[in-house]
Amino acid sequence: MRSTGAATIAYVIAVHLSPEAAPLTAPLTALLVVQVTLYTTIITSVRRVNSVVTGVVIAIAFSVLVGLTWWSLALIILASLAVGHLVRVSEFVPEVAISAMLVLGVTRVGDTAWARVLETLIGAVVGLVFNLLLAPPVWVDEAGAAVEDLARRMRQLMRRIGEEARGGIPVAETTERLYEARRLDHEIVEVDAALRQAEDSLRLNPRVREGLLHRIVLRTGLDTLEICTVVLRVLARSLTDLAKARDPEPMFEQETGAALEQVLSDIGDAVVSFAVLVTTDVSRSAESAETRLAAELTAARATRDKLSQLLRDEALRETRWWQYHGAVLTEVNRILDELDMEHRSRRLLEELDRCAREQRERMPRLTRLQQRWRGLRRRRRVAAARRTD
Repeated sequence: MRSTGAATIAYVIAVHLSPEAAPLTAPLTALLVVQVTLYTTIITSVRRVNSVVTGVVIAIAFSVLVGLTWWSLALIILASLAVGHLVRVSEFVPEVAISAMLVLGVTRVGDTAWARVLETLIGAVVGLVFNLLLAPPVWVDEAGAAVEDLARRMRQLMRRIGEEARGGIPVAETTERLYEARRLDHEIVEVDAALRQAEDSLRLNPRVREGLLHRIVLRTGLDTLEICTVVLRVLARSLTDLAKARDPEPMFEQETGAALEQVLSDIGDAVVSFAVLVTTDVSRSAESAETRLAAELTAARATRDKLSQLLRDEALRETRWWQYHGAVLTEVNRILDELDMEHRSRRLLEELDRCAREQRERMPRLTRLQQRWRGLRRRRRVAAARRTD
């Protein structure tokens, strides 16, 4: 509805302002500019206007020098594509060549050229105003649901791996778990796409406060889950190799297999609680998820210690499999370290410091203005408190 309304209004305005009989460039621009997020809309508007103006300037220059021939058309396409990369219009590089060809192909080059620029500006402004007045949705909930769904799939896979490690499942079953772990990589790509959309929707959106913090929390949370997915795949590889090496015997003794099943179940629950924690905005829900995550990590570490002792005992009794046992324990420890609360806090602080440093380096004047505004607000609060006293 936003796209349709913006395109229609842009056409109505262009009919009154443009000398063209059918100024379709304006609604076309508005349709392309009105994206799903405000940040994307602004970036698209700037790039599209830049591409059209660049194409028009190139066309005017060619029309004055050579006019329209087959070889001048080839030259203008080549020049437009080359200049499009130089002016950094990203995906609108072909738009530079399209604008140049359309303008070069008409008789009244000057009138048509500036009419096309005018229509592009009308469409871009209307599309931007629409997204300012009708703020696009914030896609955080969808990204959060994708992150939580990934965590639940990881928990389900961990439980299957644990059950097979305890029950002496044939090698074919453990190999299938390895393939499932590899397929999680494809889901990481899909979740990352949803998260990028959510990050863009948080930028410059009037509905959102502390958008930077939300973006960093979601991004670092997905990074942690991605690392856990890689480690889980390595764990599945180690168990598959152990199953092949010991076939037809079971991978572990009964007590050791039960301990591995329990620790993977505890870690799977912790992964889901971690995902809920990083995708929850309400403070009470976040505190509940943090408490639950801490309890599950404590239980997982206790079971890990028991598993470590059992694997040590097995290695002393039969030394042939100690490499596999050590690999399994190392991978369990790596996942627990990634989910650790202190590790996450340090990561968040590092990302916040990095983003603040990049912003200061990229926009020093804006940073100084923000610091002055904060200092002014602080002095006003102090003065108000003194007057109250």
